[in-house]
Amino acid sequence: MIIQARKAKGFTQEELATLTKVNLRTIQRLEGGESKPRAYTLKAIEKALDFQRPAANNPDDTAHFLQLFCISCFSYLLIPYVHFLIPNYLLNKNKEQNPEIRRFAKKVIRTQICWVVATMLVFLSVMFINFLERYYFHTNDYISYLIPFFGMYALNLLLILNSMSKARTLAVQMP
Repeated sequence: MIIQARKAKGFTQEELATLTKVNLRTIQRLEGGESKPRAYTLKAIEKALDFQRPAANNPDDTAHFLQLFCISCFSYLLIPYVHFLIPNYLLNKNKEQNPEIRRFAKKVIRTQICWVVATMLVFLSVMFINFLERYYFHTNDYISYLIPFFGMYALNLLLILNSMSKARTLAVQMP
């Protein structure tokens, strides 16, 4: 495909290599089918040849996006209460056109937001129970915050793994 586009523009391999600032040997390997282009190289060649990608996403790109999207939800381990902003950013940056994929991604983001709210409610409940124990029942028996902490984090792990499984199924079903 690169060969046809290059010849249609009237470029030699050397001229294309100069325009793209890519090694001539790389152009030769790509045209010969010896290697696959890296993202930077592909973008440079597309720009030099005024090549426009078709509107429909490549199924490999969709599968890669879904995998990256689901993995980004694991950011809750580092920034637990605003981590859903990362998958939201990826969705907006990707500009995924397939409505089914967008629907899936938005559902995953909503699930992560619900997890944050539920986690906060669980912590508030534990705090309230501990308060009642101390001031109304005059006991020193407290519920450790580690129990709900690890419980809610384990729940989110299961939610993300479930989303990843659904994403794999969705990627396979894409035409």
